Amino acid sequence: MLLVIFLIIAIPCSVLFWLATIGLQTFRTDYAAPAPWRWVLATIIPVFIAWWGLRRKSLNTSGAAAGLLVGFVITLGNLCFCAALLIFFLAGSKVTKFRSKQKKKLEADFKKGGQRNWVQVVCNGGVAAQFAMLYILESGCVEKPIDFQTGYVSSWFAVAVLGSLSCCCGDTFSSEIGSVVGTGDPWLITSFRKVPRGTNGGISVIGTLSSIFGGLLVGLGYYVTLLFCAPQLAIEDSPIQWPIVFLGGAGGLLGSIVDSVLGATCQYSGYHKRHRHVVEYTGPDIEHISGVQLLDNHSVNLLSSLITGLLLPGIAYHVWISGLGYHQWISATG
Repeated sequence: MLLVIFLIIAIPCSVLFWLATIGLQTFRTDYAAPAPWRWVLATIIPVFIAWWGLRRKSLNTSGAAAGLLVGFVITLGNLCFCAALLIFFLAGSKVTKFRSKQKKKLEADFKKGGQRNWVQVVCNGGVAAQFAMLYILESGCVEKPIDFQTGYVSSWFAVAVLGSLSCCCGDTFSSEIGSVVGTGDPWLITSFRKVPRGTNGGISVIGTLSSIFGGLLVGLGYYVTLLFCAPQLAIEDSPIQWPIVFLGGAGGLLGSIVDSVLGATCQYSGYHKRHRHVVEYTGPDIEHISGVQLLDNHSVNLLSSLITGLLLPGIAYHVWISGLGYHQWISATG
């Protein structure tokens, strides 16, 4: 039934996309209109994600429906984006179930299996889908190496997609692993005082390292896919691309920091004295720990993804233009 609904939505959307790309190709000879096989992959891969998520109870029905649309846009634009999304979804689903019995004791709103609904899917993947849409409008549907010298705008949007997905993956790894690994309590990022586990804005060494590792996985998936799918001539005529892996790690770390700062300041955390766990609401038996009731966890995830997606292209620009990557390429090509 879910597949039928998706096809009813996807087919008209595909026709509109196709007409729009044909129109852009008419005015711009360098625009890469999507080949037929891209439409097929952009339909099949999101269906696989939704099916796998429903089967493993990583997604509920609304989450699967939202994942179909987000996955369609991201896969259509660039297979490197698709690889990054797949790694985030599969690895994130695994770590969400890591030591779930311990998380149940720490989280008041714990859900067995960590099922994501449509709000969580949009807040984690929606920003990347928007950047992917802008990438499609700028460059078309094609795998292109990062090169700020000859393709500044397309490279900017590509790194923005990488940044938003590595942010989400890094933050997921940080919160899901850091909250249940180790023996000590975390530090609040704004004051570095000890706070109970599960406090919004709490950081630890394990959590920070986990965020970098999660981002590195996304960057590695992007880089390997680029090597296999981008034209060899385009890669040879572009600066070195391996910094993409470390940009993913930087996005995971940056996203985790931004998420922690927002959580510590704009998200309420209180300690329930009777139930002995951290909650996000006030009450007579709740002792305030940090933050105010301005944002919820979904809003923080959305803002973190957006901020990281906007900041990482600036870091990437300096890596390639002002840093090692571009100068090594100039020396190698003479």
